[in-house]
Amino acid sequence: MARIHARLQSEGIRRAIHRVYAQLKRNKALPDRQGWAIAVLDGHESHSSYKRCCPGCLQRTLSSKAGGPRTQYYHRQVTLMLLPAAPPGRPPVRLLLDAEPQLPGEDEVTTALRLLKRVLLLYPRAFDLLLGDALYAQARFFNFLRARGKHALVVLKDERRNLYQDVAGLLPQIPPAPGEYRSRQCQWWDLCDLLTWPEVKAPVRVVRSLESYSVRRQRDKKQEAQTSDWIWATTLPFAPVPVERVVQFGHLRWDIENYGFNELAQEWHSDHVFRHDANAILCFLLLTFLAFNLFHAFYALNLKAAARTGKAQNFWAKLISAELYQEVIPASMPP
Repeated sequence: MARIHARLQSEGIRRAIHRVYAQLKRNKALPDRQGWAIAVLDGHESHSSYKRCCPGCLQRTLSSKAGGPRTQYYHRQVTLMLLPAAPPGRPPVRLLLDAEPQLPGEDEVTTALRLLKRVLLLYPRAFDLLLGDALYAQARFFNFLRARGKHALVVLKDERRNLYQDVAGLLPQIPPAPGEYRSRQCQWWDLCDLLTWPEVKAPVRVVRSLESYSVRRQRDKKQEAQTSDWIWATTLPFAPVPVERVVQFGHLRWDIENYGFNELAQEWHSDHVFRHDANAILCFLLLTFLAFNLFHAFYALNLKAAARTGKAQNFWAKLISAELYQEVIPASMPP
């Protein structure tokens, strides 16, 4: 495994991922969400080590109680995931399209822009709207997307930004509109055509969602009231995208964590390092993306609803694995 992945070429694997995407797109298995094709972008740290390093490693200094400051080496990449709607009567087929390693001396947004330049050449019409966390609330990110006809929707958190301060001053003067997201009762504010972020070459829209809900504590089984306050900055226009749809789109950002990174690490062991080499790590990750996409396309589109009912995805993964081993290992050989 180590030798093979160190000698693979990442471009060939990327072409294979694109072929899966193109086939699913032709088969109309990747429908838009109310007229909008959506993707999400996020960074992920695959592993870290105090002893092993390679030319592609990032470095940071951490303090420890035992031996003082120590240098830690780690790898981090930015991943792009497509979030189509669910086909009628079937679960959605979320696709991992590409990943780009973060290089020493650069930040995550620089890595993301390099990834997007390549992705938009290969997938020019794959998405209309790109989601991101608060790290992507930067003018260069917004301007890059608008120059290519795409829209951005990111979390707005930084109190030091002029846009955030202006929004904080405007919100008390505007009465909220009532709304509902899933089972949560919400209060929504929608501020359109803001020009207080002059570095962005387009008007910016800010949406706030104050959500109230209750959770049942496992310890005492009592319901506890909770509130969450979300603020997003976006370039989406008001007329075709009302505030309730912006809130729905904004919450989709967590799909890359829940259905992407967590599943890849726990079920696909994508964080395992067969060889501490930048090319080997990237190629193994891209091959995992390819297997992830194929499996979920098979699960959502090839299995009938009656077959999926009552069986977890792990059941089908183990069944496929058993059939593959049956082909490799003859039945006459001892276990």
